[in-house]
Amino acid sequence: MTDFETITVAAPLCGYPGVAFGGYVAGVLAGRSAAASVRVDFRRPVPTGTPVRLSPRADGGAELTGGEELLAAASPAEPAVDVPEPPSWDQASAAAEAYRAAPPDGLVDCFGCGLHRTPASGLRLHCGRVPGRDLVAAAWTPAPDLAGADGLLPPELVWGALDCPGNAAGRLLDDRRAGAVTASLTARLLRPVPVGEGLVSYSWLLGSEGRKYRAGTALATAAGDLCALAEALWVQPRA
Repeated sequence: MTDFETITVAAPLCGYPGVAFGGYVAGVLAGRSAAASVRVDFRRPVPTGTPVRLSPRADGGAELTGGEELLAAASPAEPAVDVPEPPSWDQASAAAEAYRAAPPDGLVDCFGCGLHRTPASGLRLHCGRVPGRDLVAAAWTPAPDLAGADGLLPPELVWGALDCPGNAAGRLLDDRRAGAVTASLTARLLRPVPVGEGLVSYSWLLGSEGRKYRAGTALATAAGDLCALAEALWVQPRA
């Protein structure tokens, strides 16, 4: 890409109301970057329904701007995580069911983890705690409606599957209150992800200090084959 383009994130692709889903935004920036693995830093909320400018960066990354303000930027980087063994499909299914039965307060209609989303209108990453392990996980199956022209889950939605589980890790493993936002997301996609087949998204804590915490996230097939991995920094709002 040698020049800027204008994009608009559709309203259904939201995280918080009126704010574009961070994982999706990160995936769009990663897709316009030359590196196979990138870190996306979020500077300001990216609005839905409003045109923003997507431009290349000299380091091979990309950035989003709204007017004169930098909203988010991608640069080459590798996630620094050791990925634990994924929970089984049955364990992840049970964790998701437990989450849906007793969800934490403060939930919103997020494309990634909203409880009222259908398989065709969201990822349904309802990550609950896995008994006996310091993990949260969700078993989910993307609907054919989410597929790209090649029949696979688009890369920007794979990035999305690496976002919300980090929020759940903060809520359920670190007693964080609602409203945390993704400050940065560093990810590597390892293999194509089919739709219509079972997947497991899971997350674990890497560190916690003050209003910030770090989480690792991974996406695997139901059989346990790793599809993608990520490292995220989350920031809790001021009291």
